[in-house]
Amino acid sequence: MKPGRLAAPAGARIDRNQTVEFSFDGKRYSGFAGDTIASALLANGVSILSRSFKYHRPRGVLTAAGQDSNTLVQIDDETNVLADRRAIEPGMAVTAQNVFGSLESDHANWIGHFSRFMPVGFYYKAFFRPKALWPFWEKVIRRLAGLGVVNQEADHGYYDKQYLFADVAVVGGGPAGMAAALEAAADGAEVVLMDENRVLGGSLNYARLDAAGERAETLRAELVAKVEAEANIRVLTSATCNGWFSDNWLPIIQGNRMYKLRATAMVVASGSFEQAMVFRNNDLPGVIMGSAAQRLIYQYGVKPGNRAVVVAANGDGYGVALDLLDAGVEVACVVDPRADAPGCERHHAVIERGVPVIRETTVAEVMAAPGNKGVVGARIAKVTGEGETTVTTDRFTCDLVCVSVGYHPAANLICHARGRMAYDNRQATFAIAELPAHMFAAGSVAGVYEANGAAASGRHAGWAAARDAGHDGGTEPPAAGDDGSSPNFPWPIFPHQDGKDFVDFDEDLVVVDLLNAIAEGYDNIELLKRFSTVGMGPSQGRHSSLPSVRIAAKATGKTMDQTGTTTSRPPFTAETFGHLAGRSFEPVRHTAMHWRHEEQGARMMVAGQWIRPEYYGDPANREANIKAEVMAVRENVGIIDVSTLGGIEVHGPDAAEFLNRMYTFAYLKQPVHRARYVLMTDQSGVITDDGVACRFHKNHFYVTATTGGVGAVYQEMLFHNAQWRLDVCVINSTASYAGINIAGPKARNVLARVSDDIDLSAEAFPYMGVRTGHIAGIPARLLRVGFVGELGYEVHVPASHGEALWDALMEAGKPEGIRPFGIEAQRLLRLEKGHIIINQDTDGLTHPHEADMAWAIARKKPYFVGMRSIAIQKDRGIERKLVGFTIVETNDTTTRAPEPKDCHLVIRDGTITGRVTSVGYSHVLGKIIGIGYVAPDQAEVGTRFKIKIEQGRLIEAEVTAMPFYDPYGKRQEM
Repeated sequence: MKPGRLAAPAGARIDRNQTVEFSFDGKRYSGFAGDTIASALLANGVSILSRSFKYHRPRGVLTAAGQDSNTLVQIDDETNVLADRRAIEPGMAVTAQNVFGSLESDHANWIGHFSRFMPVGFYYKAFFRPKALWPFWEKVIRRLAGLGVVNQEADHGYYDKQYLFADVAVVGGGPAGMAAALEAAADGAEVVLMDENRVLGGSLNYARLDAAGERAETLRAELVAKVEAEANIRVLTSATCNGWFSDNWLPIIQGNRMYKLRATAMVVASGSFEQAMVFRNNDLPGVIMGSAAQRLIYQYGVKPGNRAVVVAANGDGYGVALDLLDAGVEVACVVDPRADAPGCERHHAVIERGVPVIRETTVAEVMAAPGNKGVVGARIAKVTGEGETTVTTDRFTCDLVCVSVGYHPAANLICHARGRMAYDNRQATFAIAELPAHMFAAGSVAGVYEANGAAASGRHAGWAAARDAGHDGGTEPPAAGDDGSSPNFPWPIFPHQDGKDFVDFDEDLVVVDLLNAIAEGYDNIELLKRFSTVGMGPSQGRHSSLPSVRIAAKATGKTMDQTGTTTSRPPFTAETFGHLAGRSFEPVRHTAMHWRHEEQGARMMVAGQWIRPEYYGDPANREANIKAEVMAVRENVGIIDVSTLGGIEVHGPDAAEFLNRMYTFAYLKQPVHRARYVLMTDQSGVITDDGVACRFHKNHFYVTATTGGVGAVYQEMLFHNAQWRLDVCVINSTASYAGINIAGPKARNVLARVSDDIDLSAEAFPYMGVRTGHIAGIPARLLRVGFVGELGYEVHVPASHGEALWDALMEAGKPEGIRPFGIEAQRLLRLEKGHIIINQDTDGLTHPHEADMAWAIARKKPYFVGMRSIAIQKDRGIERKLVGFTIVETNDTTTRAPEPKDCHLVIRDGTITGRVTSVGYSHVLGKIIGIGYVAPDQAEVGTRFKIKIEQGRLIEAEVTAMPFYDPYGKRQEM
């Protein structure tokens, strides 16, 4: 096959005045702006674009519409790009995927010669024994069956999202979709019309509806002009609706953006997929859909071949023959497998142009060029029955075979919404049997293929959708009529005794593969799919689903309806993780003291949504700076900005009862002016947050939460009280307060200098007490807590006074040499004290008994969130235990023992029994300390266990009682 470029007016989507240079597998090529990679390569005579998944057979353009995996290529670091959809760009570097050696000469194509030894499901049986060899085979299989190459160092692209709302969403911009959008908009509805192609028109952009070839463009121009003039219609082109979710929530991917559209009603006018025909060598480059040939001609000005055989089982196939003739392609013959078919205008036009039309025949085999790199001829045979032909065949020399034998509705969105499809024997395809509420269908997806009929069905669906969305439109348009014809040939499957009759191009599955799977007992269509992998490739069954159902029905003796189809689930097309994540909306939050930290030389880090000091001083002396900050708190006095801690106000007569239900501890009898630890679990008993509850009044609690968890805690509180309906008011006041923790043996001395009306003595203000008053003239809440294990106070003031409070404390602490400390010092201080950090020392499965937090569970309470689950988990016993440990020093006293890192694994006899969650070197204690999970029988104090560190080394640790520092809490209770 040696395609070339056609003269205008062919190629409506390309700009012949703008040349674009790009490369494919290292060779330079040129195309025109608007060309896809595939069309530009075809115009340059390159017909092989990829190699098949299993047998590494050459593959080329099949649909020219991104509906198959034959054109998957890699562009720089971007894998699995559809070459027949991606436009070329200057300097674009395109490479083939899944290739050993070169695309032209793939060293792995020998695999196809051994296909008889690789029957369907062979990998399930051949490689799992002996077990020891699986790691070897896994690498071989992954290498042979790989697609693109992922660069883990690639730059993250920019992705974002936008929210849209519409009365009516219309999916599909063909004649049915445009007519639906126009009708709904005319009735007053706000409409979003989307189409996956670059321009509206659908099949009108390439199909030949009449002998003259003028009607499609006339109808398209009329509809597009009306859509563009309608103010109530927003058009999204190159936009794919990738799924349907509850209440018409539609994710729409357009470039690097995902629109999240919520529509009151929707019209599905998504069209249909032209179906492949099954015969020997039907996968070769040069065997294409009839619509693909038309797309290449009309849209890209590419001559798809020089001499063609056309299989036409409908009027569209005869339109393909006419288009090929107009493009200068010799049509050797038109093969029509139908016995009795009504002649149409296009059929007669083909005959008038002298093309032989051979009835009741089919292509039985395509003759391959050397290396299977193209087509050199086609053998045709008489159709004698369902899937049966005569042995005697005629041969036609050709380099192109175009197939037009029928369509399958693109009803994925309807199936996502739990609509029901049933086989229509007259239409010879699956058709909509039931639509869900607020969804309407039009065009070929609804079984209406003729263009005027499709537009009529669109108008009716648009009117119905507008009414469903609350707009009382005008007179109901007439529904589309049914002329009783169908473009679908009922059995376009002609197995060949020599095989290579592909049903699924993605997975290299032939007819006998499916028959063998059924014979092995996988006769349910869902089981057949999973055992054989039919329909599980990138194309997701667009062209293999219908023939596989036909083959299964015939093999099992069931009807098509009894056989059914496999379940269709989102997404409709492949989507990147970038689309799913969208733009990272992570606002940078600064505390009130942020600029003071920078002035004092802080090295900042991200903590949740906040920017906080990691430590202060020169990065070259990082470890020394952190050590100095730790020692300042242990021996003198330090302050840290804790404004990022969550703060939640709980007011009302039921405030104590509310906390009693939300947290594991008891709060009904908590004294006023006292704080109490709070531990939150979810319904499954998993630890989700902690903090302290400060009771400032009988009906007023101030509850702290973790920096990263306060948002979720607040939501949980609102969620549960929407059910409990207790008399409380819950307010997230995190942003309203600035907080400072002043800690160390001299903390009381410093704070006393600026305390206006609060008695800070140990007797008047004991550990876990809370007070209100004024500090440096600023209204303040004081909490006497000991997270870092020293005498300490948290001072919470209105956020607007945070910087003033910082300045006042720094000034008051000058005689003691007060020093600010950052997160790293705080983490080490709390580690020495044995305090866990939620979501660092816990995970999404940790329950209180595993974390040794049973002391925080009130045994006499009737209820708290997660109570029943925790009781069940306790009865079942624990599978791991959170313990403190120290690293056992080596005999070499001149060097420190190696220090493990967070997430290093605990290993026993080659088996993972736990992991490290927090670890660090304590200068106060002179050793490495940490917290981590171990097996229950390793949790006794004094038990030794192994930790695997870098390069596979094992070091020894010993379970140690916590707290490591000041075990009796004398220092924090001074």
